[in-house]
Amino acid sequence: MIPSKRFYLLLVLGIAIALSLTDITNVTLGITGALLFDAIVLGLMFVDGSRVSSNRVQVTRKPLSRLSIGRDNLVVLSIKSGNYPAEIQIRDYYPQDFGVSTPNIKLSLPANTTEEFTYTVCPLQRGEFAWGDIQVRQLSPWGLAWSDWKIPQSQQVAVYPDLMGLRSLSIRLTLQNTGTMRQVRRLGIGTEFTELRDYRLGDDPRFIDWKATARKLGATPASALQVRVLEAEKEQTLIILLDRGRLMTARVQGLKRFDWGLNATLSLALAGLNRGDKVGVGVFDREVTTWIPPERGQHHLSKLIDRLTPIQPVLLEPDYMGAVTQLVSQQTRRALVVLITDLVDITASAELLAALGRLTPRYLPFCVTLRDPQVDQQALNTVTEVGKDAIALVYQRAVALDLLSQRQVAFAKLKHKGVLVLDAPANQISEQLVDRYLQLKLRNQL
Repeated sequence: MIPSKRFYLLLVLGIAIALSLTDITNVTLGITGALLFDAIVLGLMFVDGSRVSSNRVQVTRKPLSRLSIGRDNLVVLSIKSGNYPAEIQIRDYYPQDFGVSTPNIKLSLPANTTEEFTYTVCPLQRGEFAWGDIQVRQLSPWGLAWSDWKIPQSQQVAVYPDLMGLRSLSIRLTLQNTGTMRQVRRLGIGTEFTELRDYRLGDDPRFIDWKATARKLGATPASALQVRVLEAEKEQTLIILLDRGRLMTARVQGLKRFDWGLNATLSLALAGLNRGDKVGVGVFDREVTTWIPPERGQHHLSKLIDRLTPIQPVLLEPDYMGAVTQLVSQQTRRALVVLITDLVDITASAELLAALGRLTPRYLPFCVTLRDPQVDQQALNTVTEVGKDAIALVYQRAVALDLLSQRQVAFAKLKHKGVLVLDAPANQISEQLVDRYLQLKLRNQL
């Protein structure tokens, strides 16, 4: 039981009143009256506080599902009041490393009602975390004391990659497949026959199906000509190599660069499986530490999530050539090979350039790098002030511009070797990578 502010105010008020009504010559009587008043207030506090124990609010936390890293995950508390209106304070002991929207909850509930309170937590690291109990304070009916107790609700929670993003992407891809979103089909782009349709002005005459046209009676008008509509071949192989080396340990927008890369890996795998491709994943540093052979089917995504979620980046230099060598030995047929990493300059990325160059022309190599948006912002900043701070800003801008320039030179060398390149901010990489992959499928570049 914890005294409230009202209790302390009454104590002070009693002393003040007793002293103001007491003659200077009779101080003992004033002190006695003040003590008697305070004793009465103290007794009322205990009586008032004891009334809470029989009318405590009931607080339960709804079971927590798998949490997504870097996302605002919803937490729902169900609160039921007793026979008296309740003024309560709640402290839910979520893991300390989580960001939270409402650390301390304060509510006023009418009598005999049930309400749900929601707040969000944002984990910045994957893994298993201990979620503690719920601490509750309830004000007594007269407002003289707080009753404080703990509700056992401790549990273990698991933080996964961005499952929310995967769900959104799955809905988007499903809508595209069912035709709710318009799919673009081009004549002659691809090898898989889709349909026959009437000839339209501007169609390539090379794709006129003369046999189908001849089967049509009275095929003299141009509108009776039939053309073949082709799509990209659907069943192909997609291999994703994810770097977990030193550069991937740096934090970008709150998350490690490896976590952004892992989110992009799973998003790309989902898109590939949705399009009927066989998808395989390799994770490497000095060696390939995890290899998941290519498979097709939506069940394969669950296997990828379970296998890849526990992996963390390490402070080791990646062996690009070793990873590519093992890939070549494992995957003999042509495939789209997507390598997700980061690079600094031409000198530090010489091995990356050599390794990806080895994949051409047998495979289609695709280098994906995760850029830090802060570097972009520093490169765009213009300095208009003078002084020591201005000198530091000028230096930062010069370094940022130099880094971006060296990256562009490295990308130019990769493109010259026939390597596809995508360099995007880490927090946008998943969306841009999936869009680029869908374009490759549409154009049948594999």
